Amino acid sequence: MTRIDRRALFTSGAAAALLAATGAALADAPRSGGTLRLAVPRDGDLMDHVARGAVFDTLTEIGPDGSLRPELATRWSSSPDARIWRFDIRSDVTFHSGAQLHAQDVAASLRNSVIEADHGAQIEVLSQDSIQIALGASNPHLPYLLADGRFSIAAGGEVSCDLSVADGTGCYRVDRARAGRDFRATRVTDHYKSGQAGWVDTVELIVIPDAGVRAEALREGYVDVAALPAPDGLLSHGSFHYHPSASDMALAARRDVGLPRRIGARSALDDGRIAERWWRV
Repeated sequence: MTRIDRRALFTSGAAAALLAATGAALADAPRSGGTLRLAVPRDGDLMDHVARGAVFDTLTEIGPDGSLRPELATRWSSSPDARIWRFDIRSDVTFHSGAQLHAQDVAASLRNSVIEADHGAQIEVLSQDSIQIALGASNPHLPYLLADGRFSIAAGGEVSCDLSVADGTGCYRVDRARAGRDFRATRVTDHYKSGQAGWVDTVELIVIPDAGVRAEALREGYVDVAALPAPDGLLSHGSFHYHPSASDMALAARRDVGLPRRIGARSALDDGRIAERWWRV
């Protein structure tokens, strides 16, 4: 298992502090409610990436403040050589279908990911709420690695299923998902992360292949956020937030969106946690 660049993971996964909304005071805490509408291109499967970040959770996550913290895991420990790892699993989490999360779901999900197929990891269920991961070689960065969306946890391990039938533990439950077209999900009530994430009531993603049309949709208020790589001349500056800057724009958002200062370094919308971490101001 390869080592992970912590700084790169922080950049792609952290998206800065929740209270660091561009244009909002630190005292303006995120508020619940409303709909967040995002327009994305067809290239790069951005809709699928962001949608899965809303529907699925991972064992660990890189928090908005850049720190590693538990998500579906409650704690973890390793052997002195960082080759054998134990993860304890939350007992208060259900999938969107209503089924209880168990260690068997976690093990099956990880077995269906590259952690086993590409790196020879052996995953064993120790009890109803704990698993063991035995690596082929020492890796002290495993908890950071498992925060990546590639290691999402799904009911029965079905992590690669069609989004329309995805059964995760994330803040949002799928209402509609049409590949290459659109996605809609509703916030899960009484979610275990309520009050910490999942601020908007509804998340909508729409694929608009043409950058000019995406810009027009944002300008006219049909969407709240648009991925606009190199959109020079497509969107007049002044009434929107721009990431990373107005002169080097990859993404633009309306002023009433709580937009973290940093989204990611690899591409527009590369932080799959956007749906659960953004809010309406």
